[in-house]
Amino acid sequence: MVADDFATITQKRMTGGLRIDGIGGMNIHVDPGPGALVRSYQFDADPRKLDAVMVSHSHTDHYTDAEVLIEAMTRGMTRQNGAVVGSVSVIDGYMDWGPCISDYHKRKSRCLTLSPGETVEIGEIEVTGTGTVHGDPTGVGFKLRRDDVTLSYTSDTEYFDGLSEYHRDADVLIASVIRPGNDHIRGHMCTDDFIKLVEEVEPGLAVMSHLGMKMILNDPEMEAFRVQEATGIRTLAARDGMKIELDESGIFNMVR
Repeated sequence: MVADDFATITQKRMTGGLRIDGIGGMNIHVDPGPGALVRSYQFDADPRKLDAVMVSHSHTDHYTDAEVLIEAMTRGMTRQNGAVVGSVSVIDGYMDWGPCISDYHKRKSRCLTLSPGETVEIGEIEVTGTGTVHGDPTGVGFKLRRDDVTLSYTSDTEYFDGLSEYHRDADVLIASVIRPGNDHIRGHMCTDDFIKLVEEVEPGLAVMSHLGMKMILNDPEMEAFRVQEATGIRTLAARDGMKIELDESGIFNMVR
């Protein structure tokens, strides 16, 4: 049996998180796990042009490269620049979790802790913490709003009653979907869980990300097609280096 943790260890899929560029004139790196710095340059996403680094919870596959991206954002800690947004565990530490950002790396950026239901502003963007049920009890997802565009990211969580309320009105819903079919694992969603979430949220576009080994080896594109067939919502399985372009109203235009 192949454990899902091996997706990070083997790098069968890259684990550098995701980058959101041009929202409210800002560039944001979300959950910069192992390889985020190197992959940023590989895919022409200059980390020195970041305006914010966001970390959802205190697991290594989500925070490993956060500090080096902060250094890039602040030009080697020589300039006051940008924002760092994270769960309580990431920023302050909570029981056995974190902190994941050193006091040194907090010095040159605005640091904001976020709990489920709380909202902070970064420039023109409202960022609201979304609830999770996962190993880190303070973990959050992120819902980003700017004018008429809303992007929502679940981070790692199992499906639970009320999850869809956090992601309501999302134009784009990005979710960690670890396993295919109805193969449940504690703290994570499988494809059947995601079908329920997409049906309830009704986004313009749904994206399955942070795929586990069982998903990777079980044709993730077909699993995404299953979601699309069941919900009628365009659904994509993320792949390394994928770029999704949206217009100013959040309408999906192109994948490459």
